[in-house]
Amino acid sequence: MSGNTSQLQVGDKTVDMAIKEGSVGPAVIDIAKLYAQTGMFTYDPGFTSTASCESQITYIDGDKGVLLYRGYPIEQLAEHGDFLETCYLLLEGELPTAAQKADFDYRITRHTMVHEQMARFFQGFRRDAHPMAVMVASIGAMSAFYHDSTDISDPHQRMIASMRMIAKVPTLAAMAYKYTIGQPFVYPLNSLDYTSNFLRMCFAVPAEEYKVNPVLSRALDRIFILHADHEQNASTSTVRLAGSSGANPFACIAAGTACLWGPAHGGANEAALKMLEEIGSVDNIPKYIAKAKDKNDPFRLMGFGHRVYKNYDPRAKIMQKTTHEVLNELGIKDDPLLDVAVELERIALSDEYFIEKKLYPNIDFYSGITLKAMGFPTSMFTVLFAVARTVGWIAQWKEMIEDPSQKIGRPRQLYTGSAQRDYPPIGRR
Repeated sequence: MSGNTSQLQVGDKTVDMAIKEGSVGPAVIDIAKLYAQTGMFTYDPGFTSTASCESQITYIDGDKGVLLYRGYPIEQLAEHGDFLETCYLLLEGELPTAAQKADFDYRITRHTMVHEQMARFFQGFRRDAHPMAVMVASIGAMSAFYHDSTDISDPHQRMIASMRMIAKVPTLAAMAYKYTIGQPFVYPLNSLDYTSNFLRMCFAVPAEEYKVNPVLSRALDRIFILHADHEQNASTSTVRLAGSSGANPFACIAAGTACLWGPAHGGANEAALKMLEEIGSVDNIPKYIAKAKDKNDPFRLMGFGHRVYKNYDPRAKIMQKTTHEVLNELGIKDDPLLDVAVELERIALSDEYFIEKKLYPNIDFYSGITLKAMGFPTSMFTVLFAVARTVGWIAQWKEMIEDPSQKIGRPRQLYTGSAQRDYPPIGRR
């Protein structure tokens, strides 16, 4: 929707640029024709002031601590819904009716098995391979096993590819975990719900019957909901950029998974847990708080503040409650890591240094403790993030493919290298 126009003065030339209004949030200045009109580009490292697309999926108000999926507050979805309902919402734009949800759940459940040759594919990895390395490779390899759903111009094939990834990525994640600990793969069980099925594939062994703990299943389901999408973050932008070239959907999600692996993105909860372990006890907190405030000290508090949220991360509030539920269910009453976390949270919400810099606890602060308590090693934390975020990536990819204004991504640059020069013979160098 176009509103007023803005003017930019470049030398003696005035350029008119349209201002576009969204349904909520800041307006944007349309600079698409800036180069044609002025011969100049904009310079925006990290694209932090640039809207790369128009989207109807997720909205974040970082100043107010708001996260909406298709208009619904994340708190309501996490409290009242389940992950597959959230998947349907992100993909289709509306919450499903009872009949639509039953059909969607049925179809996802019956897509959870992977091609049997995938098991042999796993045998090519070293036993000590990082699970994320295995995930990047195995998701990309899906295009070799399911080439009947790689035609992005066919809406039916796009739908099948979407279903397959939402269903099969948890199976691949569980296989990656089992492979690295030397246990046999566990096939999915259609009688279980999505998250319970995943827990069973991760922790069941053939030697004994495995019973899913409903409290843990609900907690992990909530974690999946909280991580399902987060607007145009680094991995989502990677998926969109890869998809803009016409790459098949499996390759695009593999690209997003690779980007998520970075410690500044999906690896943040692992970093937060390592920080809590380094602090060790409540008695050590004052020393580490002093180190965090010292500009000359390399120590940084992980799990505080957020690139977008300048208020309390709304997902952190839900995760805090979930963490306590899991620890209570498992009988972990006096967890030193949780004691450190609670005291750090209290300080962050009352200390002027944290308040002034808006360093509020974020979702990574609590999720690491919760996943550790559930039995997942730190190497699996980012894998679980990828399982949850797959649906968000797919929804964003699908929206991009169906957007008639979409073009192949081609950022520009400010070149500061050598100007043109002649090639010298090797004897003159």
